[in-house]
Amino acid sequence: MTSSPRGSARSQSEELLERIRTIDPLTNAVCTVHPHALTQADRLDEEAAAGTVRSPLHGRAVLVKDNIDTHDLPTTAGSLALADAPPPTADATLVQRLRAAGMVVLGKTNLSEWANIRDEASTSGWSAYGGLTRNPYGLNRSAGGSSSGSGSAVAAGLAPYAIGTETDGSISCPAAFNGCVGIKPTVGTVPTAGVVPVSRSQDSPGPMARTVADAAALLTVMAANGIEYAEHAVPGRLAGKRIGVPRATYWGYSPHADAAAERALGLLAAEGATIVDNTDLPPLADEVWADEMVVLLAEFRAGVADYLATRSGAVPRTLDEIVDFNRKHASTELAHFGQGLFEDALAGPTQGSPEHRAARQRGLEAARKGGIDRVLREHALDALVTPSYPPAHPIDLVNAESLAGACTGPTAIAGYPLVTVPTELAAGLPVAVSWWGPAGSETHLIEIAHGYEAARDRSSGPLAAPTFPGFL
Repeated sequence: MTSSPRGSARSQSEELLERIRTIDPLTNAVCTVHPHALTQADRLDEEAAAGTVRSPLHGRAVLVKDNIDTHDLPTTAGSLALADAPPPTADATLVQRLRAAGMVVLGKTNLSEWANIRDEASTSGWSAYGGLTRNPYGLNRSAGGSSSGSGSAVAAGLAPYAIGTETDGSISCPAAFNGCVGIKPTVGTVPTAGVVPVSRSQDSPGPMARTVADAAALLTVMAANGIEYAEHAVPGRLAGKRIGVPRATYWGYSPHADAAAERALGLLAAEGATIVDNTDLPPLADEVWADEMVVLLAEFRAGVADYLATRSGAVPRTLDEIVDFNRKHASTELAHFGQGLFEDALAGPTQGSPEHRAARQRGLEAARKGGIDRVLREHALDALVTPSYPPAHPIDLVNAESLAGACTGPTAIAGYPLVTVPTELAAGLPVAVSWWGPAGSETHLIEIAHGYEAARDRSSGPLAAPTFPGFL
């Protein structure tokens, strides 16, 4: 069910911990290593020796993004405001599922602080608690965000599996930048209880791994809905699939990404998929993007207060108190960018207000009914495919980041799934394609993504792993 080699849980964990010790000083992807990881591994090996194997991922190591609660490790969301607080008293629901499946929680991964909702001029991959995460394919290049450490860690071989969270691009971007597979499930497929929130409407935790099969196997554990997603990562599922190309609206922002996506279309067609070109949906108007921000900020203000009420110790309890903490610790928290979005959230509409409800409804009309749903229905499509992101941009802690384009907006607002798979290296940096589908279409997207991945591997081989001269 998984493509990674097997061995004892202890031997795998020892190898990974050594790799973290030697490689992670370069990437800074892991912000906390579990001090009892080998104890976990030994216990799982004992179970396996006694005939108890909890799941196909029994004994496998996973890294968890540091905005997801773990009862035995800090959860900080990258903020110094939570750094000295006791660990949460309970695991997030999804972490409970990882442990129940027999996975070794190896540690926590760094992220863009507060999942990149603090300021529009942020630097992806930076947090006051965890520092700056770097891209293993180019240490001067961005690891994307906000699941920066999860993407970087998988690419650098620090763990075979990692957990990310996405509100708009936070799994897809680091997957594309770091050359790994990312699945953002339909909102609600994976529970968000115990996850530091951004938006109840758009938040979705998901798996990151080196292959589609591995990511699908991890999604099975995270979702616990009875669907064996990895059973859909099998050969022969591309024939007959109708895949649309929204060329006018979601191509054209990167010649490197476009060229790779064109080659991906050729491989899909050669495997029997029907490529339906120019199946465009309208670009999201400026008003829709503004509505999305109204929704995110209103829901963040309410959601973060609800989350902070679950934490013990001397932590802020409201967004106002977080803003005040940051001002008092400006030399560290505000060293590279501000907290303009936090301040906008305090001044803007509240969750449940007429403004919030109207913005949410307009977004759904544009992204679902007038966008993805319409084009899939009119052309009888199984999925859409687009370039994911341009190659990773250089890290800049002075100037605000800018992206020429991205693929994630419509699926984020709609709450629909998105599967991102690397295609090739462009000037030494990964580029990727992403498949979109309607709610609950993860199995179809996994079939398509796995079929493409297999065709890519036969054509040009798997994506080359990053190299670290002088290291293992």
